[in-house]
Amino acid sequence: MERSLRAARVATYVYFVLNGTLMGAWVVHIPAVEERVGITHAALGGLLVLLGLGAFAGMQVAGRLTDRLGTRTVVPVAGVLCAACLVLPGLAPNPWTLACALTVFGFANGCLDVSMNAHAVHVEKAYRRPVMSGFHATFSVGGVLAALVAAAAAGIGLGPVAALVVLGAAGVVTALLAARGLLPGAPSTAGPEAEDGPAAAGRSNSRGRIRVLAALALMVMLSEGAANDWSALHLKDVLGAPATTAAFAYGTYAAAMTVGRLLADRTVTRWGSMAVLRYGAATAAVGITLAALAPWVWTAFAGWALFGLGLSGCVPQLFSAAGHADPAAAGANVSRVAGLGYLGMLAGPAVIGWLTHLTALNHTFLLLTLLCAATAATAGVLRPAPAVEREPTTVG
Repeated sequence: MERSLRAARVATYVYFVLNGTLMGAWVVHIPAVEERVGITHAALGGLLVLLGLGAFAGMQVAGRLTDRLGTRTVVPVAGVLCAACLVLPGLAPNPWTLACALTVFGFANGCLDVSMNAHAVHVEKAYRRPVMSGFHATFSVGGVLAALVAAAAAGIGLGPVAALVVLGAAGVVTALLAARGLLPGAPSTAGPEAEDGPAAAGRSNSRGRIRVLAALALMVMLSEGAANDWSALHLKDVLGAPATTAAFAYGTYAAAMTVGRLLADRTVTRWGSMAVLRYGAATAAVGITLAALAPWVWTAFAGWALFGLGLSGCVPQLFSAAGHADPAAAGANVSRVAGLGYLGMLAGPAVIGWLTHLTALNHTFLLLTLLCAATAATAGVLRPAPAVEREPTTVG
């Protein structure tokens, strides 16, 4: 049992790295695709919305299929589909075909995202201790891997399409090989007694809790999306830093988030997920306020680092709580929370951009302060009932 559980954990790591690598491969090839199709930055921004909408649709479909068929079936299929679709944007000859390619690739990515997170919830439940944040940390590793592979491909003269084909083919093989380690079968099924009595009441309560978790995911991931697109511009346009220095704003934020996620599982084990969400969101609120009001570049770096560190453990706790709320509907619940959160991540840059018409860029970040403070104040939704507290296990 311990051996199969460790294999399931390793397989989950593989799928998170795979997802990060596939998405990273697309991101690093965006300039080449934009040049090939011959579109403006504004047109590309509109097409990227289709990627997000496709991902949202994929999340909703995969969530229900995961509950019906089990993660061992859906995760590898989604992984193969996502890897196979990676090359589609690179092959698109015009904006219309690129729009279709991004929608399909986004759909496949959404399927993989939700199904692998649902499997991560099952692994965490089997371990009886927090392991979710570590999975999310390895997603960032995939992004770094994609950048390194893209640089190596360019160094040997491999074109963008060829590089995407190679990465996609490797992704298909990886998704199939890693499937052997996944936990078998569906995690649980709802019996006839689930339709009434205490089970029905519990299910009604879980639906209300899922709505709160989804709202929190929206606020947290909107904050993440804003940092992704505006951190470097903040240093360049507000503090007058050179472009090379300004780029380190996002690097500081991303590095702090990765480190925080690597440490978050141990923190949750000791202090609980509610404390990680509450104090993490509070730390993020302090960090983004410091960045917004910073008079010097180094102060802004410190603010962005605190922002990334504070946010690092928030999303994994929300996804984990959604999956544990109702084992019979883990996939659907994760899809609801992840889907609304993903929309928040897409909306974040646009919301900040719109607010810049009303006030200075750094002052718009105070909206993120309010969102993080509201998240900290609502963290009590993760307070566990005594009956579901997890016991320690000796599995490594």
